[in-house]
Amino acid sequence: MSALICGSMAFDTIMVFQDKFKNHILPDKVHMLSVAFLVPELRREFGGCAGNIAYNLKMLGEEPLMMATVGQDFGPYQQWLEQCAIRTDYLKVLDDQYTAQAYITTDEDDNQITAFHPGAMNEAHLNAIAAVEEPIQVGIVSPDGKVGMQQHAEEFVAAGIEFIFDPGQGLPMFDGAELTVFLEQATWVTLNDYEAQLMQERTGLTLEAMAEQVKALIVTQGGEGSTIYTEGRVINIPSAPVGKLQDPTGCGDAYRAGLLYGLMNDLDWETTGRIASLLGAIKIEQKGTQNHRFSLADFKARYEQSFGRSF
Repeated sequence: MSALICGSMAFDTIMVFQDKFKNHILPDKVHMLSVAFLVPELRREFGGCAGNIAYNLKMLGEEPLMMATVGQDFGPYQQWLEQCAIRTDYLKVLDDQYTAQAYITTDEDDNQITAFHPGAMNEAHLNAIAAVEEPIQVGIVSPDGKVGMQQHAEEFVAAGIEFIFDPGQGLPMFDGAELTVFLEQATWVTLNDYEAQLMQERTGLTLEAMAEQVKALIVTQGGEGSTIYTEGRVINIPSAPVGKLQDPTGCGDAYRAGLLYGLMNDLDWETTGRIASLLGAIKIEQKGTQNHRFSLADFKARYEQSFGRSF
């Protein structure tokens, strides 16, 4: 059986500013901001939440299915996915749109300034989960077009498919009432620490109250690890050891692939969280979101080395 990953497909243009943003932004002039950053290093990468999650899940030996809308320029990405043996059955090409584009500038403190053109992503609602005729074990609703995210959550519920709600950078699109609906629909919810704070402010619910509505609430805290609230328990997951920090872009998506893997294989949360943590660590050691490589055997060996246990 497969995981159905509803989310964005995008081209990431990643630039590195070899200084710190704070050295060039004057606090008393932010109302008239006009700043140019010299970025000698530039890469164009394949990205988007659905693509990144699928890429990591495939290396773990699972069968990811992506559901997304892409544009007329998607050809090179399509070829890359074929090379990786990742299925593209449920990607809809819109000839009058561009694939979503992210322009990301990272400074020496790993702060990021991003400009994002949604393009075809805004038409995510043109895809319907009912069109998937094969068995789906688990789903995920990741950042995508707003209407598409709402529709796919409703369709997962109607189809009786358990799913993760992963609002990510799409969270600001929703008000408190809309986020409360997602909580009622989802089986699991995953957030980073910033998103968790915003979610609490908009819904008026504490993390513990949110956790009571789902099977598990997962909150990541970067290098500090992550916390899983489930069945009245609070499970602290350590971060995995990292060799060399290269690029944080896509680490959250890698982590979410680990969550899907654990759910698909009926693993406990202590193991699932560590698998997700290690995926994030492996990703951060490489530039770009889909340039890291590993076999399942290599991953299991590093897992045992990192945590002193196996799965």
